[in-house]
Amino acid sequence: MKLLAYEVRDDERSEFDRCAKRFGVELILTEQVPTMENACMAEGCDGVTTLGQGRINAALLDAYKHLGVRCLTTRTIGYDHIDLAHAKEIGLPVCNARYDPNGVAEYTVMLMLLCLRHYKAALWRAQVNDYSLQGLYGREMRCLTVGILGTGRIGTQVAQILSGFGCRILGYDAYHGAASQWLTYTDLETIYQECDIITVHLNLNEQTRHMINRDTIARMKDGVILINCARGSLMDTEALIDGIEGQKIGGLGLDCFEHEEGIYHLNRRDEIISNRSMAYLRQFPNVVMTQHMAFYTDAAVASMVQCGVEGICSVLATGTYQTLL
Repeated sequence: MKLLAYEVRDDERSEFDRCAKRFGVELILTEQVPTMENACMAEGCDGVTTLGQGRINAALLDAYKHLGVRCLTTRTIGYDHIDLAHAKEIGLPVCNARYDPNGVAEYTVMLMLLCLRHYKAALWRAQVNDYSLQGLYGREMRCLTVGILGTGRIGTQVAQILSGFGCRILGYDAYHGAASQWLTYTDLETIYQECDIITVHLNLNEQTRHMINRDTIARMKDGVILINCARGSLMDTEALIDGIEGQKIGGLGLDCFEHEEGIYHLNRRDEIISNRSMAYLRQFPNVVMTQHMAFYTDAAVASMVQCGVEGICSVLATGTYQTLL
């Protein structure tokens, strides 16, 4: 069996080597992002695995199908970069990855604490020997109400971690699960009105896109802290900017950003980045932005690579796996 892996980072290579031996497959590894121009690399391959920087649209799916690709996997939990409807239409199975939720959940709580204690402003000051306290007045988690939108594996883990802080925890999800041990389920309006911190852990789709917008922000508490370690487009960037400027939003912790493709996970230090909203938002002292790295741990990377390879092997051998179609 021959597989093509796109967007391969150096930290993935040793795990790909282990997977090649474990599953007995031939692997072609490339750092390139999947495009129509390099689709030909998949010729003769049974499966293709990728990350999330490239858009796997209908034309690209058709190209893979024409070249003989029989399964596609994404080494990410999110799959909004793939046209799943067209993949189903042409009979191309698609699988996503899984990894333990601990890393992203811990990172989420870290962003909450950084925002609560004004760490970004404190760090900037220390770099110029300004050790004053004015403007750094923080709040304690135990005195606050935290809302979790989406209580899947990551949202549930966030709730469990937060339970140790003694804060009030509210949750919203269409399905009530194990998180009920650590939070109280309620409706969206209650979360908007009563929570001091709101963190989103939802899949991105047409129903959740720009779920955080001017209208929903207006219904939140003054000084609310918003956290996003899921997908950038869950939040309307222009609405976030307005909220920060109007001081409705007290702090932002963003590990992902709208239109981050072609920016995050790349070294562009000597280039002009054409994303004015991103540049403007990140300059505020109460906005913490990181390069979509909440997932980035040794355990998670190993699991993502394994899922990328194992998913293809399982689908082609047995026809079953955690497929999205």
